[in-house]
Amino acid sequence: MVPDMARAATTADAFNAVAEPRRRQILDVLAGGERPVNDLVEQLGLSQPLVSKHLRVLREVGAVDVREEGRQRLYRLNGRALKPIHDWVKDYERSWTERFEQMDVVLEELKTKEEGDGSDE
Repeated sequence: MVPDMARAATTADAFNAVAEPRRRQILDVLAGGERPVNDLVEQLGLSQPLVSKHLRVLREVGAVDVREEGRQRLYRLNGRALKPIHDWVKDYERSWTERFEQMDVVLEELKTKEEGDGSDE
């Protein structure tokens, strides 16, 4: 039972699916355009069964679409499925931006003070 529960958690949504580094690598490659499995295998240096396993998980959450062209299956990124991740991160981006702006102000004040201290000597 425990292995099934772990698998269910992995494939439940895009957040869990992209938590696995190899899946993120696959998404990175597919962001450059549609690819057959063999291209992914070659580019990532992973075994074909492993790439296929990760593609299945990504397909289950909708992050990857597949189409057949002759005997090949071509995989492509489905950005709509990743939108919840983007929306979630966007909230944090505002916070990071504010903090970096505050840090810029402090650094500028320190730089000005340092320049002032250097000219007094």
